[in-house]
Amino acid sequence: MRIKECVGGAWWFARMTRIDRFREAGLFDSSAPRYTSYPPANHFAELEAETYKRWLRELPDGPISLYLHIPFCERLCWFCACRTQAVNGPGPVVSYLEVLEAEIARVAAALPAGVSVGRIHWGGGTPTILDAAQIARLAGQLRAAFRVEADAEFSVEIDPACVTPESLDALVEAGLTRASVGIQDFAPAVQDTIGRHQSFEQTRSVLAHLRAAGVASLNADLVYGLPRQTLKRLEATLAQIEELSPDRIALYGYAHVPWMSKRQKVIPEETLPDPVTRLGMAELSAQLLRDAGYQAIGIDHFAKPEDGLARAARSGHLRRNFQGYTDDLMGALIGLGASSISRMPQGYAQNAPATPAYTERVEAGLLPVTRGYALSAEDSLRSRAIELLMCEFALNFGGLAREMGASVDHLRAIAAETAVRWPEAVTWQEDTLTIRPEGVPLTRLIAQSFDMFSAPGAQGRHSQAI
Repeated sequence: MRIKECVGGAWWFARMTRIDRFREAGLFDSSAPRYTSYPPANHFAELEAETYKRWLRELPDGPISLYLHIPFCERLCWFCACRTQAVNGPGPVVSYLEVLEAEIARVAAALPAGVSVGRIHWGGGTPTILDAAQIARLAGQLRAAFRVEADAEFSVEIDPACVTPESLDALVEAGLTRASVGIQDFAPAVQDTIGRHQSFEQTRSVLAHLRAAGVASLNADLVYGLPRQTLKRLEATLAQIEELSPDRIALYGYAHVPWMSKRQKVIPEETLPDPVTRLGMAELSAQLLRDAGYQAIGIDHFAKPEDGLARAARSGHLRRNFQGYTDDLMGALIGLGASSISRMPQGYAQNAPATPAYTERVEAGLLPVTRGYALSAEDSLRSRAIELLMCEFALNFGGLAREMGASVDHLRAIAAETAVRWPEAVTWQEDTLTIRPEGVPLTRLIAQSFDMFSAPGAQGRHSQAI
């Protein structure tokens, strides 16, 4: 089925009738966390490496996930707020991999014997900056250091403009089960402005190579709200995405945070879509993707109905972490590499963000953790409440109390206040706060009501709420 034309006509008029209500609700004037963690990482503070080591030793038997960060790019995309650096030669990458090997060994040595690895994800930066030999060596080191389960999932972020057929084959040989292909937008005017040139033909060739090699799951990463992006340009990109037919799509709103990411200062702010247009982009994209056969997952993901992410959403097993929505139910997520974050039952631990500081700590014989947050029982309770709202658009307080073994009366009071504040966006009945379909754009603001660290609707150091 082809994506149909949706700009103009009744769809556009219906959207416009809701603008005033969203404006009154504060959607266009507010910032809010994305809630890939709670508390958000800007609330992390100094954390001793010995505390993290103790957390590792206390992990219960069972499978965990590994996230491995490669902080290098051949080109720096100006829209990106990730911790990355540009390299012009192999030297920095080779040196970094040597340090990473040492961290891998140190973390593995701290784990109890009963801990296994059920999922591995390589992110960045650009993991595909590694050549075939480096990929094979790194994958082998992980399997030698950790007890990796035979059916472990192995996913990698891939830049089609920075990968060779040999590197793709090395990833497949290493057990690749899922590829997340960065796209953002195919419009040349947008690509010029964000410093990321990538043709449709390049991208199609990479996906065809992976499919021919037997990789079962292909994801596409897109962004709305980019400079010089328009509804028509975004619609054209989505038509090309339908042709590529990925199994999952992540469609993130562009976070313009130049106070955090200095490279974003290159982007002329007058070229950014205004908040009302951003809402139109999100809603148009969701409609087009639903028409193309995808199931909406949370606020910014889509999946084919048979995909594991869609199944998790239907069964109530959807989760949210630093990679967005996931069906990862592992007991912990251990981050390896500069700036990576571990999510443990006891709290969060972040490695030194800058590569030189990370290297210095590892070479000194230390675990490279510098920041983090130890979760209290109240933090864990609120974290789960926010995750349920973000994943299921509903929060049943009796169920939450049973799951967490805690009193939730104070959260019920917040739910009642939320229903008064946004009566057209939520319902509050039968001990359940439910976000109506028409209220989904307000989800981050509604979740923020349960956040002890952030005043709902306030301007802050987070990205736009839409």
